[in-house]
Amino acid sequence: MSSLLIKNGDVYIPEYQEKKDILVINDKIFFIDQNILTSALNGIDKNMKIIDARKCIIVPGHIDQHVHINGAGGEGGPQYRTPPVPFSEFVKAGITSVIGVLGTDGFARSLKALLMKARALEQEGISTWIYTGAYSCPSPTITESILSDIILIDKVIGLKIALSDHRASHPTLDEFRRATSDARAAGVLAGKAGVVHIHMGSEKSGLSHLFDVIKNTEIPIEQFAPTHLNKKDEAFFQQVVTFGKMGGYIDFTIDSSDEDQSSKAIKRLLKNGIPIEKITLSTDGNGSLPKFNDKKEFVGMRIASVLSLHQEFINLVKEEKFSIKEAVCLTSTNIAKHLKLTEKGEITIGKDADILALDKESLKIKHVIARGKILMEDEEVIKFGTFEKK
Repeated sequence: MSSLLIKNGDVYIPEYQEKKDILVINDKIFFIDQNILTSALNGIDKNMKIIDARKCIIVPGHIDQHVHINGAGGEGGPQYRTPPVPFSEFVKAGITSVIGVLGTDGFARSLKALLMKARALEQEGISTWIYTGAYSCPSPTITESILSDIILIDKVIGLKIALSDHRASHPTLDEFRRATSDARAAGVLAGKAGVVHIHMGSEKSGLSHLFDVIKNTEIPIEQFAPTHLNKKDEAFFQQVVTFGKMGGYIDFTIDSSDEDQSSKAIKRLLKNGIPIEKITLSTDGNGSLPKFNDKKEFVGMRIASVLSLHQEFINLVKEEKFSIKEAVCLTSTNIAKHLKLTEKGEITIGKDADILALDKESLKIKHVIARGKILMEDEEVIKFGTFEKK
């Protein structure tokens, strides 16, 4: 048995709970109270670790639902294939849970390799899941079936597919319905979210396939998790507003080259009556960000960073004047609820001990705890990946 006591932090669960102590036993939050006496705990664990968080706010660990954990890319040629994400990058970003995806290349990059990378990251210290599928339809799978991937493989929680993108396979409406139906049925049978996580490109068709399935089937709108929805095209944005008013979850991708794009888009959604509980953020971490000209010719490449998630958390609070609770919902709680990650997204007794301690003034990450293990202490990473240099 291992134990950890976090004392005197201002706790957000995400609602503000005032100054509290948090007792962690093994990987779970065991007890929360205003003053947990260390003398009363001597019989539990004589080697108990104590963190003094009196100058910190305490929030749930970030959840990133769209990361190319094993690398991505390839637009422009093999030299543009991005590398896997090192474990310590997640620690620096305060990401304690991640969902891995394949990208444009579902041919030379495999779901089996993605699954093994997810297992490696979990053994190193964070919680991981993946989506089956990639850009193409019919979808690549591990077991030759969307249904069996989701039902039989613990880490597969849904399906990824791409729509309205010149790099996608442009599935017919019937193909998209069938893939969505398989994910829905598998989720029901496996007790998982079974979400259809959709890379949305910039073609004029926009969300039309989603609207058709929602209108003409009984598949609930929460089955969909479309991402990359913060585009600057006004017609597309109005589609997103319509989707949100229908009850859909809206995921915005943080782009470090356009720092206020996500926050401004969120504010526009809120003004249009979309509840903040239906909005999420993700990074597209280690995904390639190719640049194409008007002829769709490749002209350059950037790489997305998982570090952008906490940078956006700070921007939301410091610059855009969102509350801490609202920022936590966008980067953790809402994602956990949508993806049915029932042990995540809140600082509550019985939940996984995925906890960030942030400096009260700067909101910089001071401590990272994932499933009860300290990964960062006093702003220093203390847990690295297997092959990382310390």
